[in-house]
Amino acid sequence: MSEPTIDKNKGLRENLITAAKESAKVSGLKEEDINTAKGSAIDIQTKLTVDAIVNFLTQCEFTITQLKANVVIEELKTPDIPINLELETLLGDKAPLLKTLKQIGGLIPGGSDVVNQIVDRLELAIQKAVEPLLEAAGRVPGIDMSKESGGLEATGYVYIGEDPETQDEFNTEDEEGQRRFTTVKIIKEDIERLL
Repeated sequence: MSEPTIDKNKGLRENLITAAKESAKVSGLKEEDINTAKGSAIDIQTKLTVDAIVNFLTQCEFTITQLKANVVIEELKTPDIPINLELETLLGDKAPLLKTLKQIGGLIPGGSDVVNQIVDRLELAIQKAVEPLLEAAGRVPGIDMSKESGGLEATGYVYIGEDPETQDEFNTEDEEGQRRFTTVKIIKEDIERLL
């Protein structure tokens, strides 16, 4: 006698009826004596079993214990960003002038120290005058892009469990990758009140 099996092409209720019939046969009943008609004991038991299983599963909280998935960024917005300038940038082509004055002062006999002091004071005065202009002297306009209208191309990944470090380490575009890189479990402690 072969082991009874469940038909994967049948639904839960039909398979429960098959299980009840096979169990009754093992108990000594003949197949023709097993009543599975509507309203029979087997019919009522399988209906209530299905209802109990459905009720149980719909009350369970499933927990994602492993997930690795690509993320597509649809929009990116940033505020305007203030920028600071260096003194040399603000002085532009005038910056070498002070250095040149010091060099010329070095050519005057005995005038090097005096010219250097004058140029240093002038440099300090210029620096103090423009210093308020250096901080937040300009603004980089904020970014307002979207995937659809702005040509935004940005990727990333989300994970639960072990960090893959890079999205190149996984592929969830096909069934094999989805099975390998995602896991949903019922954690026993989460369902004990339902048992």
